[in-house]
Amino acid sequence: MPGGARAGAAPRVVADAPALDGLWKGQLKVPGGQLEVIFRFVKLTGGEYFATMDVPLQKVSRMAVKTEVKGDTVRLFAEEANSRFVGKVSADGKQMVGLWQQPGFKVPMTLAFSPLPAMNAKNVRLTPPYREEEATFSNLTINTRLAGMLTIPAGPGPFPAVVLLSDAGPQDRDGTVGDFAPLGLLADYLTRRGVAVLRFDDRGTGKSGGTPAVTTADLVSDAQAGLNYLRTRPEIDLAHLGLVGHGEGGNVALLAAAQPLPPAFVVALAAYGLPGRDIVVQQQATTLRTLGTETAQIESATKRQQAMLEIIRQTTDNAQAQAIVANMLKQNNAAIDNATAQSSAAEMTSPRYRYFLAFNPVEKLAAVTCPVLLLNGTSDLTINADANLNALKNGLNKNKSVTVKKLQGVNHLFQPDQTKWPVINGQPQPNFSPEAQETIREWIVVQAKK
Repeated sequence: MPGGARAGAAPRVVADAPALDGLWKGQLKVPGGQLEVIFRFVKLTGGEYFATMDVPLQKVSRMAVKTEVKGDTVRLFAEEANSRFVGKVSADGKQMVGLWQQPGFKVPMTLAFSPLPAMNAKNVRLTPPYREEEATFSNLTINTRLAGMLTIPAGPGPFPAVVLLSDAGPQDRDGTVGDFAPLGLLADYLTRRGVAVLRFDDRGTGKSGGTPAVTTADLVSDAQAGLNYLRTRPEIDLAHLGLVGHGEGGNVALLAAAQPLPPAFVVALAAYGLPGRDIVVQQQATTLRTLGTETAQIESATKRQQAMLEIIRQTTDNAQAQAIVANMLKQNNAAIDNATAQSSAAEMTSPRYRYFLAFNPVEKLAAVTCPVLLLNGTSDLTINADANLNALKNGLNKNKSVTVKKLQGVNHLFQPDQTKWPVINGQPQPNFSPEAQETIREWIVVQAKK
């Protein structure tokens, strides 16, 4: 939930709604050119959709999108960008034609459908020099079965091992965003180099049962269930069993390390160090800046956002809080209709969002005694590297084995600068930062020698 991504999973779906599962891509015409916009829809086991938005040229990735579906009409609201798209799905389900709106700006936009690619996952598993097994294990705390993939290096073992934990929002086992699968790529890299890896579909996603978790703390039992599963495997070195978490997954890993039966080590990739309410305000300002919004407008939007979050914090009566927030949203953006404002207000006053606003990532870090590697990228527009690394480092000040590193030019998905992407079929394709991969592997190997 940190990062606001979980806030995107509050849609309504009617019985005759079109199938949206997949990617919807379109060109947004803006002054001076155009931007590719990519919406990603993942249908959850409960029938709702979890949606995010990418604007690659503006380095916007996995922005939370609230979704409402009525018949063939789809309403999408990206609160962080103060933007809205309303479109109609064609009869063949291949196009969505509609209108993009921001304060003072309206433009038609057409989205084209494409299925979620499995390209990266297939490439990762193309005759790999290691064993791979479909893995299922139980989280007895919530009586739910989780499913994923265990990859084991060639040889007799036992091997050091890690459980990969995904970023905020329901994610598949590869952490797929658009056509990029960071967890799948990292799992392949580590397993080829002697580290066993378990990665799994989040609750309510892919082959895993249950419904998406409400809070970051809820996810700790999933991480613990993954560790316990690996403890049953003879190929695994039980003394060197760790957690590697991305974004919110990094916070889940740190929380698990503060519990009984902790991991032997933790790698936190772009984890949150600041309270949720600070993250929300920071992210909105960064997003508006990347979309070319003027400084005065950004400052005004930030103040309105802070006022709204304070209303939510102080108003415990949900009905009253929703009414106030809906009114504030409409006053802040005339393009928002009543239904969208009310839907957004309901999500912003939900237990999930209230938890996130109050979530303090450093609160329990004093209990973390295992070695910790904190990695962040300087080009991360979701998590400010300096502010969040410093907060986590201070929270772990009693821990004598903390390594902190900033990776130049690396973004929130741990992709390097685009100039360093490999060219495939004449087109640059995103990759997981080789520097990040090797930093993680080398640090894990050091821990395995202790």
